[in-house]
Amino acid sequence: MDIIIRNLSIGLVLLIIFAPLGLLAAGTAYGEWGPDELKDRIGFVPHGLKELSELWNAPMQDYSFPGSGDSRIVSSAGYILSALVGVIVGGSLLYFIGKKVVKN
Repeated sequence: MDIIIRNLSIGLVLLIIFAPLGLLAAGTAYGEWGPDELKDRIGFVPHGLKELSELWNAPMQDYSFPGSGDSRIVSSAGYILSALVGVIVGGSLLYFIGKKVVKN
């Protein structure tokens, strides 16, 4: 069991480190379009998306720090930080849900 957890942890760390590879890709990531980009792609914005797009603003839009400019290193740090936050939040949720399920 310990070897499995170690290997999964190594894989997770590698995925976090390689997260900035998305900066090398041309265009935008699939499904991460805002209303303006979607209108350019398909010609209209669905009614529900118009309403819900104002509901939530990401803390780190485009995985970057506010006012950081176009520096590749700073952008990479934003991707890595976003990955770390996602792993910590997701892992914590899974841990506490697992504890609750095992307890019951």
